[in-house]
Amino acid sequence: MSNPMENVREEIIRRSGVDPKKCMRCGKCSGTCPAYDEMEYHPHQFVYMVESGDIEPLMKSESVYRCLTCFACVERCPRGVEPAKLIEAVRLEVIRASGANHMTPDHVPALLDDEIPQQALVSAFRKYTK
Repeated sequence: MSNPMENVREEIIRRSGVDPKKCMRCGKCSGTCPAYDEMEYHPHQFVYMVESGDIEPLMKSESVYRCLTCFACVERCPRGVEPAKLIEAVRLEVIRASGANHMTPDHVPALLDDEIPQQALVSAFRKYTK
């Protein structure tokens, strides 16, 4: 019998394009994280949790929303592991699991205002239409 969380783990890895096995747990990513003090789990822990299949607590944690996606962790990693991409994939998995994952072009006009950056719209389409 297949473990459902194993399927989720594989999907997160596939979606992010990150190989968590490359992580040597040096902690440089966490040491440079500007949101470190706000997180229950830190970037190096995100990577390990995905690698080990301990996805459920991560998906329930507010830490995935505390990540600023500033990619400082990506810049500091000596092995090219990208914790921020894993967190984005976990966030997307949480959104999809809740059923809030569909956006069509018809939804966009109601969301527009003069302040919203174009990048936010492109990102929304990328996340909600796959």
